[in-house]
Amino acid sequence: MSARPSIIHGGCLCEAIRYEVNFPADFDFSKSCSTCQCTQCRKNTGSLVFRVQTVPLSSVTFTPPLEDTRASPLKKYYATPGIARAFCGDCGSFLFWRRESGDRVELLVGGFDEDDLHKYGEVLTTAKQHLYCEREIKGVTDHLKGVRYRIEPDVGVELMPDSVEPA
Repeated sequence: MSARPSIIHGGCLCEAIRYEVNFPADFDFSKSCSTCQCTQCRKNTGSLVFRVQTVPLSSVTFTPPLEDTRASPLKKYYATPGIARAFCGDCGSFLFWRRESGDRVELLVGGFDEDDLHKYGEVLTTAKQHLYCEREIKGVTDHLKGVRYRIEPDVGVELMPDSVEPA
């Protein structure tokens, strides 16, 4: 297994938006990566399944800062009220989504710098929980191993019939 990172970097394709993640010492990488198969995420990313790394918002530093709306090309789209999907207004890279009332941010692992993915890829991208599996496509995206939630844990822990109970 790869070493555990303490800091990683990422950003958009044109590099107008950059970020640094400082992982807390007690960060649980085994529970922080997940995939999503909901229709909104599928349409937003253009991928059948995509991966996110859930981190405390306080551990991420954006450049330019998110609050600096004049300097940052960051744009937000709300397919669901209160849930922001953030992307670069210059190059279109989808960077993260978050519940605006929450203290976490879901960073798309594809936005992590390649050096960090080569060094820590296994730790950063191994998803053991899969969300919105009620939308999986039989024979195409229904092969994922781990805990498969019908919707998502925050909405209610309803597992798919053939899923393994969470540890």
